[in-house]
Amino acid sequence: MLGVLPWALWSRKIEVDERRRKKLNLNSLLILTGERVILVDTGLGNRLSDKQKDIYRPSGFMLPVSLAELGISDTDVTDVVLTHLHFDHAGGVVTGFGDGDRLTFPRARHWIQASEWNMAKDPDEVNRASYNFDQQLALLEARARYELIQGDAEIAPGVRLHLTGGHTVGSQIVEIEAEDGFYIYAADIIPTMFHTALAITSAYDVCRRETTAAKEYIYTRLRERQGRLLLNHDPQHWELPVTQLPLPRAR
Repeated sequence: MLGVLPWALWSRKIEVDERRRKKLNLNSLLILTGERVILVDTGLGNRLSDKQKDIYRPSGFMLPVSLAELGISDTDVTDVVLTHLHFDHAGGVVTGFGDGDRLTFPRARHWIQASEWNMAKDPDEVNRASYNFDQQLALLEARARYELIQGDAEIAPGVRLHLTGGHTVGSQIVEIEAEDGFYIYAADIIPTMFHTALAITSAYDVCRRETTAAKEYIYTRLRERQGRLLLNHDPQHWELPVTQLPLPRAR
């Protein structure tokens, strides 16, 4: 999770278990705008293999329950934005029941970068271990509505997707113009508080240079708008004002 940063530098600051695993949250973002109910990322789902369960020690799939607590059913969700297609972000697009698998949000339009979809469907040797198209996305391809976008797109008033690359070839972030301010959901470009430093990137990133450039873009936008950063994996922090971020010097 901490990439090239040596164990000696972070071991005293981050709590891990006996296998040096760090506890992470899976924070999805819900955006309500007009008649649209937009969900950003879907978590692990409930269809992990025994090997994955042993490696990651996941909790139960709580997303449908969490939405129900807000009065939102699976059919209420109009849009699902997938920042990228790793299993911890896209696994929840399909839910396993006793009699088979079903789309978790059957009426939603799913927004995915075309470059990310193509890589997930036909990964190269560098990316092969990162995707499982048949398990996560085949049902989506067969039965769901999905939009393969190329680059930036405004999918609803005040909701803009921005292609960054870096973490994966088709990673995208979400910029939100809300009544109470400006927000960026950075997904795995900045997954935890520890990753707010420009130089710290995940070992899962396919291009550290693009990730660093994406961080610089995010911080520039947040500085311009006095906005807030939303962290998807941090167990203690969710929403950070720009004043709490280690911003690079303006050029």
